Amino acid sequence: MINSRLLHRIAARSFVLAALAPVLYGAPAALASEAEAAPAPAAQTPHIALLLPTRSKVFSRHAHALREGFLAAAKAQGKSMLPVREYPVNEDVSDALVNYRAAVSAGAKVIVGPLTRDAVTALAFGEPVPVPTLALNIPDQTGRAPENLYMLGLQVESEARQAAQLAYRDNRRNALIIAGANAIQRRMQSAFSAEFSRLGGAILAEAIPPDPARLKSAMRPEADMVFLALNHDEARTIRAYLGAIAAYATSSIYAGERGPLAAFDLANVTFVDMPWLLEPDHPAVMSYPRPEPGAAEFERLYALGIDAWRIAQLLLDSRSLKLDGVSGELTLGPGGIIDRALRAGRFIDGKARLAEPGAREPAR
Repeated sequence: MINSRLLHRIAARSFVLAALAPVLYGAPAALASEAEAAPAPAAQTPHIALLLPTRSKVFSRHAHALREGFLAAAKAQGKSMLPVREYPVNEDVSDALVNYRAAVSAGAKVIVGPLTRDAVTALAFGEPVPVPTLALNIPDQTGRAPENLYMLGLQVESEARQAAQLAYRDNRRNALIIAGANAIQRRMQSAFSAEFSRLGGAILAEAIPPDPARLKSAMRPEADMVFLALNHDEARTIRAYLGAIAAYATSSIYAGERGPLAAFDLANVTFVDMPWLLEPDHPAVMSYPRPEPGAAEFERLYALGIDAWRIAQLLLDSRSLKLDGVSGELTLGPGGIIDRALRAGRFIDGKARLAEPGAREPAR
């Protein structure tokens, strides 16, 4: 079990998915209204355990969005090898670990969760993982993970690296980086800079603040692109001051449909995001019901819940973890981390559109 010093350190800084600015598994599957609640009875019953912080004041909305996607996918599939049993937890790492052990003791064959980064870190570095477990975040440090631990999350670093790869494929070689002040934006900046440099590009200036008054002195005539490590509102404000220079970003600049004027301000900005938002008419996406309209960040968690259910089914059947998912093209990478390849989008005529349409295999 995890030592008390690490547990205390982790519990003191619990926070939600890395990609949020201010989440995958027969007999018929249990539906939202039918799912059993934890703590589980002493008798062992084979089941899929869903371990989410739905009792947390901080994370409950995010957890509920993911839960709805997970159970919607179960209902859409119509059958599963095992029923779903829920283990609602709060934001405390210790509560997540206690319920994780309860799920194992109650006969869980696959566990989906935990969700918060600190709880996943605790599981990866000290807690026994006796059954296949799909954690819905990435720990503080990556490397060798326990044999049964798989990790899928909305990583801002991965998105920034994919934005760098996209820009380099577009023959951009000299980049400026405009970055906001919060920790997530600085992580985007660092990941983009490292990947673009690794590919052979040059970073002419970085950490440029999103301040129109200071942009003029920061711009370089030899720059052929700018990376926006910004949120939606910051990017809207700054785009008008950038002229015709090519602009790239992560999904953080796409907040969903807020009317044509909001997207019009971001004209021709290229960004990476999941098929769920960029390819709504694709068969792999249309197979699942849409949630009630809401913020894009909760739509992304809902989509991640759908893919969490599908991956859980693969884990139950000991199949290869490769999936044409609604949250991205999913493949198992080093250290138990499931890589999520995104699609390229661009704001055109007030709409976020797929920038590079191409054939994708329908969901299986």
